[in-house]
Amino acid sequence: MLLADIRALADSDMKAVNALIQEQVSSDVALINQLGFYIINSGGKRIRPLITVLAAKAAGAESNEHHTLAAIIEFIHTSTLLHDDVVDESTMRRGRETANALFGNQASVLVGDFLYSRSFQMMVDLNSMRVMQVLSDATNRIAQGEVQQLMNCNDPETTEESYFDVIYGKTARLFEAGTELAAALACDNESIITALQQYGKYLGTAFQLADDIMDYSADSEDMGKNVGDDLAEGKPTLPLLYAMWHADDANKALIRSAIEHADGSEHLDTILAVMRDTGALEYTQQKADEAAQSAIDALTPLADTAYKSALIALANIAANRTS
Repeated sequence: MLLADIRALADSDMKAVNALIQEQVSSDVALINQLGFYIINSGGKRIRPLITVLAAKAAGAESNEHHTLAAIIEFIHTSTLLHDDVVDESTMRRGRETANALFGNQASVLVGDFLYSRSFQMMVDLNSMRVMQVLSDATNRIAQGEVQQLMNCNDPETTEESYFDVIYGKTARLFEAGTELAAALACDNESIITALQQYGKYLGTAFQLADDIMDYSADSEDMGKNVGDDLAEGKPTLPLLYAMWHADDANKALIRSAIEHADGSEHLDTILAVMRDTGALEYTQQKADEAAQSAIDALTPLADTAYKSALIALANIAANRTS
């Protein structure tokens, strides 16, 4: 099943989700409307809401509560993007100028806060303590993940365990929350809820691993940012760490210095060559494939439906994407 087929399967649900997103981003404050609509309509693929919708349908959803949940997940994700771009001093995302580059850091942070708080207003509408608990825990874990990533920056002693802890917090936790709650709103079968929770966790892991691979391998136009941006920021992601661990002494010292001083851009070609020689991207891809397979295996308790097939296909797509 191709991504186009998956989108077609969820088309009517996603139209409802997108309409709700447009409605809820609206505000009486002009700048919120201007910046909010800019970031919401900035070319994102709406992967997280799509997965939430598919998980709800795979669990047998009959109401439309998952539309609200999917919009909430997208608002939380978008607010983190606004904040991340300020922290990282990013100027490009998805091939367009970032909101902070256009509107300034103050506006980006404050509109990010607006989207966060709007998401919690929408949670109340679902009248579910489980939704409130899981998403409040998830947003707190996301914040912890971002802080931990900040602490790991410029630290060549970052371990693989610490790296995976960061990507769970900053990425996989929101996937996990979306699929768990989609199932919880659709049914009361805890085995199905747990299965979809685990699916989201592993899918989010595969998704972030693929993203970290793309930082060193994808075409800049396809990716919407420059190759090696993580290197330029001194972020010790798995491809860079693996290359350092398995390089000869001279290149090990070069990569260590690049991480410590965030000055690796001038050595990008050399570092890319070390990655090729050490198999760093292949190792990271192996980890992404393993995570995707764990996501697929988690779906075993679900009935065989077109929505389950779509979730299986999405796991493989997430692990092998190039944009």
